[in-house]
Amino acid sequence: MGGEVDSMIYFTSDLHFYYKKVVKHANRPYSDVDEMNERLISNWNKKVKEEDDIYILGDFTMKGTEYATDVLKRLNGKKYLIKGNHDKFATQETFDNSLFEWVKDYYELQYKNTIFILFHYPIEEWNHYFRGSIHLHGHQHNNSEYNIKNRENGLKRYDVGVDANNMSPASADEILEFFDCLIV
Repeated sequence: MGGEVDSMIYFTSDLHFYYKKVVKHANRPYSDVDEMNERLISNWNKKVKEEDDIYILGDFTMKGTEYATDVLKRLNGKKYLIKGNHDKFATQETFDNSLFEWVKDYYELQYKNTIFILFHYPIEEWNHYFRGSIHLHGHQHNNSEYNIKNRENGLKRYDVGVDANNMSPASADEILEFFDCLIV
């Protein structure tokens, strides 16, 4: 028996590793940036396994290639980056791009008969909007109420940022279940 390992797909954004001001600005439950960094890494690695795919929808860190590299090496999973407005490190010559499977501005991912539209910024309407696609974004540092209100209003737009997801990545299945789209 044994054999194949089931991998999962996760999404996150707006981690802002090493950015002191985000602790206060986003009202994060940490005493300082060091505690934030360590807890975000721990929360990520509790959920995401080495064989899993994780899509980071921007704003990983503003602190440059050395800091980005140090954190990325500590995080589980095969990492994909949708660039946000604070991901300048990803285009610098000193950054080792092999730490990501790829880096893009926008991506459409099909999973379990649902198309996920991945973009750092929330948009009003997206590809396959009227066919059940789900737009995943970050940028706004919303709380979980934002996602609930979108669902209540029939809007399949979901903030995958840590601030809206208990400081942790969200799985594709969790998001499908949230919108009652999970087909078992």
